[in-house]
Amino acid sequence: MKNSFKLTALFLLATTGLFAAVPSKTKTKVALKKDMVTFSTLPSRRGIEIKVNKDAPGKAIVMIYNYENDVVWKDVMKDNKSMEKGYILNQLDNGNYTIEVTLNKQVVKKTAHVYYKGDSKLVAIRG
Repeated sequence: MKNSFKLTALFLLATTGLFAAVPSKTKTKVALKKDMVTFSTLPSRRGIEIKVNKDAPGKAIVMIYNYENDVVWKDVMKDNKSMEKGYILNQLDNGNYTIEVTLNKQVVKKTAHVYYKGDSKLVAIRG
């Protein structure tokens, strides 16, 4: 009887050790807080303004693509400088442009829409 208890305890200990030693296959990613990067239109509505939270370490890379995914503009915002910048887009052709901000290997994307309203060319930000 003592041997069966010992064998059962040894079996339970061995199987517990096996399951504890198996590494998890899921990788946890640190989620980029939505408030780390904000997009807004300039007061004149002729462009966009991108603000990166001061607490965000490193640099932010801003890329603007046209509808054919060609790079229209590339910029780097470093943490030792102001982490907010305005981009005038009303000189671009009408249509949608993808704005991509990469911060700490994580990407935030928005769409800017350039259009005519009367005689003025304006910019709006979408989703």
